[in-house]
Amino acid sequence: MKKAIIVDDEPLARMVVKEYLQNHPSITVMQECNDGFEGMKAIMQHQPDVIFLDIQMPKINGFEMLELVEQPPAVIFTTAFDEYAIKAFESHAVDYLLKPFSQERFDKAIERLTKRDTAVASNNTRDLLDTAAQGPQQNQRIVVKTGNKIKIIPIDEVHYLEAADDYVKIHTKEGAFLKNKTMGHFEKVLNPDQFVRTHRSYMVNVQLVTRIDPYEKESYLAQLKTGAQVPVSKNGYARLKTVLGI
Repeated sequence: MKKAIIVDDEPLARMVVKEYLQNHPSITVMQECNDGFEGMKAIMQHQPDVIFLDIQMPKINGFEMLELVEQPPAVIFTTAFDEYAIKAFESHAVDYLLKPFSQERFDKAIERLTKRDTAVASNNTRDLLDTAAQGPQQNQRIVVKTGNKIKIIPIDEVHYLEAADDYVKIHTKEGAFLKNKTMGHFEKVLNPDQFVRTHRSYMVNVQLVTRIDPYEKESYLAQLKTGAQVPVSKNGYARLKTVLGI
């Protein structure tokens, strides 16, 4: 038996998936969720083998929801998301079903699921998130989990980023928040004209830089409008000067 969760803000869409699943008694629906917040909680509670997931939902989208789950399950997308955009994720998801989809097309997705090892599918989900994060819609904000709460940070409100072991510390006016990503990830997905890797452990929002002061041999400190000081290496200094046009 496989455990499943349906996450979609459209009741009719959830009903269609449940109806189609009647042909697959080996899959049990543990819970239906109408947004990403509910979906995240349901995944943590039920530890499903697969989720049937919409992408475009209110509050947080499907990709952002998956990012907040430590061990994301296999994913079958059930979405009206543009077919050409979703092609980029096709190699990582178990399958994607473009609404409206038929029973026959749904059955093919289930067939792909049953042929795929659960652990491999879970790893593919993580690869999927790395691919999705590079899309233009995914780099306008950062979604983090603090305890049982979810916080959405618009990218313009980020002052700087700091490496912290297996996490990145995101500094804002409201404090610092941890995200289970790497500095390399943010260097790839954030706008390079706005965020510059000034040091192996730091990225800075260049809009907040007021001046760059010498510090030690071949190193500097970027002074921010907020009063914070961000280390700048020799290479980071060159990158920062290029972006600032100095």
